[in-house]
Amino acid sequence: MTTQPASPGSATESVVRGAVSGTGFELESLEEVRAGRRRLIRVIIDSDVGVGLDDITTVSRAVSLALDRRDELIAGPYTLEVASPGVDRPLTRPRHWRRNRLRLVRAALVSGGELVGRIGDCDDEGVTLLTSGALCRVRYAELRRAVVEVEFRQPPATELAALDGASRLDWEER
Repeated sequence: MTTQPASPGSATESVVRGAVSGTGFELESLEEVRAGRRRLIRVIIDSDVGVGLDDITTVSRAVSLALDRRDELIAGPYTLEVASPGVDRPLTRPRHWRRNRLRLVRAALVSGGELVGRIGDCDDEGVTLLTSGALCRVRYAELRRAVVEVEFRQPPATELAALDGASRLDWEER
């Protein structure tokens, strides 16, 4: 069994991306897993408003129809798996940060050390984190890895209020 990401720009990736975007979602990743003559096509989707079970069904039907119309792309039987990104997905793009605003994150720094904080405003260059009661602006380039922490309680109201009232900090203030 071999697992590989679909080649960017491949015909399969193009067909799947078109079907996903046609339903209003973004294609986060596409993998093809081959086991003998069978294939598993794994499609991960996302959006700014999240992904629900009905959304998964809608996207699955659209992708299945699109692939079936282009039968030559996947010769033989295949299984289609459509899902949303897991909570343990690393935050690697600005849109990942934006979609997780107000959530708690654990971030390893390139320079060593770690930050744990709540996600505030973010843009294409970096993110504002609320760490230990203080707002801190961090450039994405300073982060080695960041993952959302699972919380089983509502965030403290004081933290949410601090982030709601926070305006974008200038880089020089850091």
